[in-house]
Amino acid sequence: MDLAQRFSTLAGMITGYWISQMVHVAARLSLADRLADGPRSVEDLAAASGVQPHALMRLLRALASVGLFRETEPGSFGNSELSEGLRRDVPESQWAFAVMMGGDHYDSWAGLLECVRTGDPAFERRQGMPIFEYLDRNPESAALFDEAMTAIHGRETRETVQGFDFREINVLADVGGGNGSNLEGILQYYPEMHGVLFDLPKVAARARERLRGSEVAERCQFVGGDFFVEIPVNADAYLLRHILHDWDDRRAGKILENLRTTMPLDARILVVEHVIPEGDAPSFGKLLDLNMLVVPGGLERTEREFDRLFADCGFKLTRVVPIAGDLGVVEAVPV
Repeated sequence: MDLAQRFSTLAGMITGYWISQMVHVAARLSLADRLADGPRSVEDLAAASGVQPHALMRLLRALASVGLFRETEPGSFGNSELSEGLRRDVPESQWAFAVMMGGDHYDSWAGLLECVRTGDPAFERRQGMPIFEYLDRNPESAALFDEAMTAIHGRETRETVQGFDFREINVLADVGGGNGSNLEGILQYYPEMHGVLFDLPKVAARARERLRGSEVAERCQFVGGDFFVEIPVNADAYLLRHILHDWDDRRAGKILENLRTTMPLDARILVVEHVIPEGDAPSFGKLLDLNMLVVPGGLERTEREFDRLFADCGFKLTRVVPIAGDLGVVEAVPV
């Protein structure tokens, strides 16, 4: 790599947050939605968005230069194939993800240095409470979080049912199942399966309301509780999708110990998370791991770390089934 290449690469890394904030502002202003019917002039868009026209022109010009939006003629912009993904009415919209990551999460990342020094999450220091308590107290943020998680992980449901065989499971418990979209997708794929969604009482109630009248509603049971206290659910398999990564080994271990106490001995645990590869290979999970440090205080784990965590809690890791990239289903059984 010559000096020019090194400068260009480092400059792109150093200023990466410029682009993430540009995308965040575009999402906050709903620009992609405002362009759904075709290109509009900057003046028209500025009036509709309540912003200053020349500043908006500069934002759109910069975004178009990296492929988000396109200048159709001088002073007018339309959606690009990429910016279509920021519309709220399209499948797997990334609107909520862009708003969330550019807001409270972005502010927390400014505290990364202190996180590395202490090992403690920045979100709690900056907001005065842990992320999940914050969401419980702020319904609008909680709704945004749910929408963002659905957008981020919606594709994973398809990849999971295509990459992992659930046919021997009659009753699947989704522990920390959130709004129920994941369980709904699996039950749609397996019409003979029954499901149990376990989450905090408020969350389970929201999921029940969301799935009311759906084609899988009659095959769903909703149980409210706290997985740090007990998990009073009987099932053939217990799915934890992006749950353990929210917590350090002590707290994640408490969840597993509570499962070990109540689950049938012939049942199994299925953890859907990024499994960090060894070495220097590129991995989204390695980047997400830092977000877990910064925001909730959790971590992504290697297969070796999963094996150790399970063993400490009375389980044996039986296999890791790759799904997509470094995402996998980590299966464990009681011993």
